[in-house]
Amino acid sequence: MSEKLQKVLARVGLGSRRYMEEVIAAGRVSVNGHIAQVGERIEQGDELRIDGRKINYQVEDEIRRRVLIYYKPEGEICSRNDPENRPTVFDHLPQIANDRWVMVGRLDINSTGLLIFTNDGELANRLMHPSNEIEREYAVRVMGEVTPQVRTTLLKGVELDDGPAKFESFSELGGEGINRWYQVVVKEGRNREVRRLFESQGLKVSRLLRTRYGSVILPRELRTGRWLELDKQDIDNLTKLVELKPRQGTGLYGMAKRRAEKMIDKPMPARRGGFLRQQRRDHEAEAAEQANATAPTTRKPIEYANKGFKKFNAK
Repeated sequence: MSEKLQKVLARVGLGSRRYMEEVIAAGRVSVNGHIAQVGERIEQGDELRIDGRKINYQVEDEIRRRVLIYYKPEGEICSRNDPENRPTVFDHLPQIANDRWVMVGRLDINSTGLLIFTNDGELANRLMHPSNEIEREYAVRVMGEVTPQVRTTLLKGVELDDGPAKFESFSELGGEGINRWYQVVVKEGRNREVRRLFESQGLKVSRLLRTRYGSVILPRELRTGRWLELDKQDIDNLTKLVELKPRQGTGLYGMAKRRAEKMIDKPMPARRGGFLRQQRRDHEAEAAEQANATAPTTRKPIEYANKGFKKFNAK
């Protein structure tokens, strides 16, 4: 199977596809001894060089598809590099040989919770594309009164600067006084969309935690600033959402899998519906406790398609 040259160069972490096209157009790339052209296709076994330096690569179908989830803390930015030298979410990720991590969606510097990273750019693009309507779920602490009328308005939709937006679902989690927790779902990843929806009704979001992205939920045992690598079943669940075919060799395997299993701090609950329901209860309870230690959790648990995670780091 052949692939476009700029796509291969981008995937091995040398820069974006657009930048690689500029490098190719400048005559710095050669394939099998001849100067390459933008859009040229290469196959496994072709000799690829940049500025005379040989580049090791694999065609896409031979690459093991990997997916990490990361619990972003406040204060980290969703960028590879920052001119102000602030910490970034990439600082804590494991190195990946001859490849690079692509982030799925973003969270602003004051938001926390689930981020997904993958070495499969096509998977990342499909998970983020608005046409696929992948659900993002958040636990949100709001200052101000959310009346039944406000709730109805936010479910029907409001007009924001970049077009109409709405919550797909809206449920109360608990709390007292001016700070209360809510669980909301959106199907787009527009910049600060959840915060702007509440602000449109004169309400301020004082804390925002992403708890789910598509079929992946934030595990209860994962601490802030740490990551987990998904196994094949979890990755296949994600690819099914965006109609990508599964790959052989996906997820943890071999020595990496054994290493991950040894690094689990405590046994995981049974991987059945009860596990998913308990995760939901745990997240709801945690959100309610932060608002008020005695506040009840009122939302009923929802089951999701993913069936567990394997831990791959032990920071």
